[in-house]
Parts: sequence; structure tokens; C-alpha cells
Amino acid sequence: MRGDVTVVDAPTTQIEPADFDNFWAQTLEETRRHPLDVTVEPRETRLTMVDVFEVTFSGFGGTRIKAWLRVPRGVAWPLPGLVQFFGYGNGRGHALRDLRWAAAGYAHLVVDVRGQGHGDTEDDHPDGGPSAGGFLTRGLRSPHEYFYRRVYADAVRAVEALRSFDLVDASRVGTVGASQGGGISLAIAGLVPDIAVAIIQAPFLCELDRAAELSTEFPYALLTQHFADRRLDTATALDTLRYFDGVNHAKRATAPALLSTGMRDGITPPATVLPAFTAYAGEKQIVLWPYNGHEAGGDLDEENALEFAATHLAPASRPRP
Repeated sequence: MRGDVTVVDAPTTQIEPADFDNFWAQTLEETRRHPLDVTVEPRETRLTMVDVFEVTFSGFGGTRIKAWLRVPRGVAWPLPGLVQFFGYGNGRGHALRDLRWAAAGYAHLVVDVRGQGHGDTEDDHPDGGPSAGGFLTRGLRSPHEYFYRRVYADAVRAVEALRSFDLVDASRVGTVGASQGGGISLAIAGLVPDIAVAIIQAPFLCELDRAAELSTEFPYALLTQHFADRRLDTATALDTLRYFDGVNHAKRATAPALLSTGMRDGITPPATVLPAFTAYAGEKQIVLWPYNGHEAGGDLDEENALEFAATHLAPASRPRP
């Protein structure tokens, strides 16, 4: 493993809601009232070693969520699979964005975050209430209205969608992501008890009360702005955020996990990431990059992720001619 692999014991300031598990059980039960209804259409590309498909499935509220499925061509089924979301403000992007995981032998499902970036999935939920101009503060007056309730439910459905394919071994499906995608991966690990592996790089959405105090950079600065503008609503907003905080999801996660963070990260400060690692209930490793910011280990993180996934998921390999 490249980088500084160390033992971390970082306390958390999180107060877990008493009805945390019931809230999420009800959320997922409500989400599953809508049939998953997965559709798959081939996407023509000039690739010769990877097949690309457009996938659509029903997420929270029945919203149709878009994703790309990339599959290595010419390898035996069933394949291990990985679900991935990207960073804050990003959707699934172009069909050819990031071919690494398919090239390494995985079925790779890259999912839209509803309403973000250049994605194709709209978020037309009437969450109501004021916000500080961004997704992070949308619907903060109630956990039932909060934006990330829908996103986390979509993420669980994405795992179910990937597992529904005959070409995928449902017992070897994991999750990977960085920044916002890392926070979503951490939530998946807590909400899907039998996920096979979790790779979580510089995770966003952890230790959120401290994040609003420590980070002056976007997007956590949106929380600070929201609290400054609506002084009397801060306590209610913080109570809402506890249902979505990665620390509380980490307590319920048991899949083998690899985390990483830059110790000079001003976007997701290490003081917000390390408590999530400490709280993580399963087998875990963390790689620290003492002189790096939000980029953390960069390509070396990706190299570590490939090694970690191969150890736990046994990717498909193409026989030599």
C-alpha cells in the first residue's frame, strides 16, 4: 500500500439521533414501493475492450436515475462490480469518463447525483424552505426533506440495480468514490449490510457540525453561510444533518474499507474525516498524505484502490491469446 498507513483514534462530536435506524428503514421502504424497473441500452463507442451501456432505474420517489455501466469485453461472467458517484456538483459525465475500473475487470456503474453538474437526472422534489444557494443546504429544516435523503436512497437503489444484472456476481459488489462520492460510498457501506467492499477517498459529509466551523472553502462554506443567515434555525439544521453524517453511517458499516485523506485538505478537513474512520465498524485501513490537500494521494490513491479491490473482489482477467 502506497502512502502513510497508520492507526488513527480520532473522537467524534456527533450525537446520533435516537430514531436513526428507523428513519433509514422507513426511507428505504418508501423508496422500494416504486419498482426498480432497470432499463439498459448499448452506447456506441470506438472502444474495443470495453462495452458501455446507458442504465436507468427508479430512485427515491420513483425518480428515474441515469447511470453508465462499463463492462470489460471478452471476460467470463459473473463479474465483480463497483458503484461510483462523483464529487459535489458533478453528474455521471461523459460515457467515456474514467475507464479504469472496467479495464481492471469490473462491472462499473457510474451514477448521476440528481440535479448536479452535467447529469441527466432532475431533482424536482418539493423540499421547500430556504437554502444558501446549493445542494448542501437544500431542505435542511427536516431530515425528510433534506436533499441527501434522496441521494442516499438513490445510491442504495444503484447497488440493487447493479446486482440485478446476470453478468454481475451480487456477492462481489462494492462501492468507490472521492469527496462527495466518498461520502456517498460511506453511506452505502452503512445502509447496505452485505456490500462487499468500500473505497472512500477524502470523504465529504462527515462530522458536519465541525465541518461548518473548520472549513472556509466551498461547499462547506454554504453551511456557514446558511447558519449565519438563519441564526435561529441552526439547531434544527444540525439535528437534520445527523441523519446523514458519515460518522453515524460508519458505525453501521462492516465491509472491508480503504480510506484516504490529505492532511492539508481545506475542503474536507482531516478533523472531519478521521472520526469517520475511527467510527467505522468493519475491517479498515486509512492512508494519510501529510503534505497534500483535497487531491490526497492522487494517482497513488487510485493505485491503492485497485490493489485493495483486487484483494477483496477478485476481478475478471482476460486470458492471453
